[in-house]
Amino acid sequence: MIRRIGMLGRGYRHANRYLKIIQVLIKYGFEDVVAQTGLEAIFDLGRKVTFRKTDQKISRLSRWERMRMALEELGPTFVKFGQIMSTRPDLVPLELIAELKKLQDTVPPFPEEKAIGVIEEELGGSVDEIFKNFEATPIAAASIAQVHRATLAGGEEVAVKVRRPGIERTIETDLDIMFHLATMVEKHIEEMRAYNLVKIVEEFDRSIHKELNFFLEASNIERFGNYFRKDKEIHVPECYRDYSSKKVLTMEFIEGIKISEIELLKEHSLDPKIIARRGGELVLKQIFEFGFFHADPHPGNIFVLPGNVICFLDFGMMGTLTRSTQELITSIAAGALTRDVSRIIRSVLRLCETNGNINRKELELQVTELIDRYFYVSLEQMDMAALINDLIRFFPDNNLVIPADLYLLARALVLLQGNGEMLDPDYNVARQIEPYVKKMIRQRLHFRTLAKDLLASSEELVELTKELPFEIREIIDKIKNGTLKMDIEHKGLGPMLGTHERISNRIAFAIVLAAIIIGSSLITLSRIPPLWRDVPVIGVVGFIAAGLLGFWLLISILRHGKM
Repeated sequence: MIRRIGMLGRGYRHANRYLKIIQVLIKYGFEDVVAQTGLEAIFDLGRKVTFRKTDQKISRLSRWERMRMALEELGPTFVKFGQIMSTRPDLVPLELIAELKKLQDTVPPFPEEKAIGVIEEELGGSVDEIFKNFEATPIAAASIAQVHRATLAGGEEVAVKVRRPGIERTIETDLDIMFHLATMVEKHIEEMRAYNLVKIVEEFDRSIHKELNFFLEASNIERFGNYFRKDKEIHVPECYRDYSSKKVLTMEFIEGIKISEIELLKEHSLDPKIIARRGGELVLKQIFEFGFFHADPHPGNIFVLPGNVICFLDFGMMGTLTRSTQELITSIAAGALTRDVSRIIRSVLRLCETNGNINRKELELQVTELIDRYFYVSLEQMDMAALINDLIRFFPDNNLVIPADLYLLARALVLLQGNGEMLDPDYNVARQIEPYVKKMIRQRLHFRTLAKDLLASSEELVELTKELPFEIREIIDKIKNGTLKMDIEHKGLGPMLGTHERISNRIAFAIVLAAIIIGSSLITLSRIPPLWRDVPVIGVVGFIAAGLLGFWLLISILRHGKM
């Protein structure tokens, strides 16, 4: 949802934050963005605001490096924004993604008394009553929350995740500003329109609000645990609902070894090759069997327990694949295996939304090139990470927009390949994916599945046949009565409408200004009290206000070079 709030109103409410953002933008060499969008107008009402210019050392860096550094300096919300956008190559240039992946979500912990205050307010009791033991010093801190170790009354060792006080208000303020900045940049800088900045902020808005709600994360843990309750190769942390809320999440404390600590794994008689294979099987089972998967399986979120048991942590970012999406993915995979380009294109167009014109011939050529490049080699030779990266670039290049969860799926598979190679240099995720894809194809072609789909289609056809005469009669009646309506969408009129809107606003402003002057004149001539030296005070105030507003309008027109 785009927040349509007046520029001046927004500027006054968040003036200090706007000022900080503009200072950082100019510090890192984005004076052009500030100048072209007219952001300084929020503060000055006609006077120029001067800022320190870009340091020469900074100016030598690439634009993407400077953008990453600016996000780091702007604080937790913008760092989280960069991290989430690093998973969306459909929305962000690949050169920028390489920089965004360097962002570190490490911030100082907030005071322990504030953490205790949040826990006691949310759980309705003192920390001493709720926990047998509570460690006030956090064991980890990030932009949204920090984690404390504790012991429940029953002796269970737990990790208590506490949301930062005021973080929701901070994020709302920054989101408000982000929407405004994105709108201004798209409006005033033509070359930036291709990046669809407003859509990027909308994606961030959805993602960040999911992470803020710990009830949702608790539900993710429980759902994940239900899928694997009989699997001995994975351990899912227990979530303690009675000790959790929207701002506090209490879950089992896990003592394990990160999969990136190879030497430590070997010291504890754990086998990296078994871990790579087992971890791959678990991730693929989430994707292809459950349609609900951990979307951020980086090395810091995967621990290994005794017996090569895998344990996933941090369930704030999860991906979901619907049945129809799974079927279309299966159809695309089957088309790739059989080199059926037409089938792939049909499935892709059903799966994706369009963001412009589709060149079918160009699309067919690119699909053919992808098949030739990756599907005429053995599985051992297939570079899965390169394939996924080429696919990620393929969709936006052809004006195709696919569901966000499919990019989470791509990210999960790329991380899976990277984690596997780190543990076992000979690991290849393509070998593990093959049986799952073949199983899905068999299920899709099974007699029961086909019969079920045919029955569903027959029911739809019967309903359509029954309703069609009434629908046709209704259209004919509307034509006869002259009540048939058509929606026509005009494209490319945005700049003209914006100009007309500015003209209308200035005319309305001038009319109000004239009304104030006329009203003040009438009050002055009528000598309406209170009087000051025989002059009505209200009339004087009206003239002063009209003068200030008139000068402000004139200066605004002059500054935009339009007289």
